[in-house]
Amino acid sequence: MAKEVKALTKKALAEDLADKHGLTKKAAGEVVNFVFDEMAKNLKKGHEVDINGFGKFSVKKRAARTGINPLTKEKIKIKATKVPAFKASKTLKDLVK
Repeated sequence: MAKEVKALTKKALAEDLADKHGLTKKAAGEVVNFVFDEMAKNLKKGHEVDINGFGKFSVKKRAARTGINPLTKEKIKIKATKVPAFKASKTLKDLVK
């Protein structure tokens, strides 16, 4: 296994994949990018991405609301928007405990 990192990056993930499966770093990087691109495309379409044993990514709708500008204390309207959400699976939750 590759050296331990404090934050897992796409580059580190690709390097681990290359080492473990005998791929070139370029090919492993393309695989990692493909996986994340497919996840992003499906979320953009409003679909869920369910990875067994890890968790579920989805898109949540955030309603329009009134906020306050911290500098001027003036009330402002914040538009409705969509945000990505993640719900960890029980397997992942138990692993992290």
